[in-house]
Amino acid sequence: MTYNKLTLSAIDYLISICPSHTLKGEEQFEQYTHDYTEDLVFHPELVLKPKEVAEVSKILKYCNEHSICVTPRGAGTGLSGGALAVKGGVLISSENLNRILTIDEDNLQVTTEPGVITEVLQNAVKEKGLFYPPDPASKGSCFIGGNIAENSGGPKAVKYGVVKDYVLNLELVLPNGEIIWTGANVLKNATGYNLTQLIVGSEGTLGFVTKIVLRLIPHPQFDALMLVPFNTIEDAARAVSAIFRTGVVPSAMELMERDAILMAQDFINDHSLKLESTTQAHLLIEVDGNDEATLMNELEKIYAVIEQFDCGEVLMADNEAQKSNLWRLRRVVGEAVKKHSIYKEEDTVVPRAALPELLKIVKSIGTEYGFRSVCYGHAGDGNLHINILKDELSDDFWNTTLNEAIRKLFKEVKRMGGTISGEHGIGLVQKEYMDILFNTTQIELMKGIKKVFDPKGIMNPEKIWM
Repeated sequence: MTYNKLTLSAIDYLISICPSHTLKGEEQFEQYTHDYTEDLVFHPELVLKPKEVAEVSKILKYCNEHSICVTPRGAGTGLSGGALAVKGGVLISSENLNRILTIDEDNLQVTTEPGVITEVLQNAVKEKGLFYPPDPASKGSCFIGGNIAENSGGPKAVKYGVVKDYVLNLELVLPNGEIIWTGANVLKNATGYNLTQLIVGSEGTLGFVTKIVLRLIPHPQFDALMLVPFNTIEDAARAVSAIFRTGVVPSAMELMERDAILMAQDFINDHSLKLESTTQAHLLIEVDGNDEATLMNELEKIYAVIEQFDCGEVLMADNEAQKSNLWRLRRVVGEAVKKHSIYKEEDTVVPRAALPELLKIVKSIGTEYGFRSVCYGHAGDGNLHINILKDELSDDFWNTTLNEAIRKLFKEVKRMGGTISGEHGIGLVQKEYMDILFNTTQIELMKGIKKVFDPKGIMNPEKIWM
């Protein structure tokens, strides 16, 4: 696909659409040249920060007419390069589309713009006794619009589901500037194709979301949190499926191997949690609900299961501060690893009973190819984040041979009935592996959908597909 560079007249026109919310000149672009993906850097030609849907519409209409590529961007916390302006052009940031418009307590819904920080939205509805469960590790900084683009999950997904399970309707600006709603603000809708769910997870390749209607649920009154140390990571993984077989559905079940904990402790400079020399992995397990007696019964069942495995002394969080500290340790792991080394994060998912086999394969391939990995993730979903550290590996190995190892890993993931992204998306860095998951017919069907929405291919080019 060929795109036009921005001319002076194009820049002047686009600036006139939102004159006080425009950046030009590379010195102003720095924060928009990268996200959390490895060390990749790409410079847009112009950064626009519209405040109204009409401004987004005018920008897209002009860019479409003049074959100028557009990169939608949220908070820039992505891990697959989805918000990188790889072809230059215009980057549209949603940061000024940052209003929670209505909280409908009668219908348990919230209508929000995409630039609202996820945790801010969660806190706002919590004040009304309501709950929006999806909670990515970056919930304190990521935008709800970015969560829509990636179909984000987080620890609570094991019990409550991911973003797609809460999106009722979307206001979408198409690449030609036309504004549509994708669905209706109802819990059931069997009217035509489901455009809403098509947009969720489409990574900004089909249009620009400007309003979001989410369903909510009542906020659970009680929760309990425990940290369980295991002497082998395989036992930690095996315990996951065993707990679910008791009938207990935890509200979170997170796996962290030893190095993940140690790096997180160093990152936040908090070593109050003492790790025994034999401990190789932890499960962070949370249960929640509205009846304390039921929670106690569930905890007893969990204890009975973990006693069957080679584990150490269980830490039960006694108060909110201790719960917060344990969750902080889990949530900073990604940042901690990034501070330690450039890394590639693979967002694999397998049926949860296959998690022990996946962990074994990851370490085996690492030994074969000579790389180190740090594993953690949403064990209850079978969603394992595999951080491959660059450490002292050569650039040549990192950019060529490592891809061979990742391809080998992904073929094993598919063999186990899994897939290569659970919540981080495909974006820029995973697209070369899509042929492992899909045959030619499937790929052409999806590319055909892209062409219907975006005939000129201006929206987020070079993402998802080669």
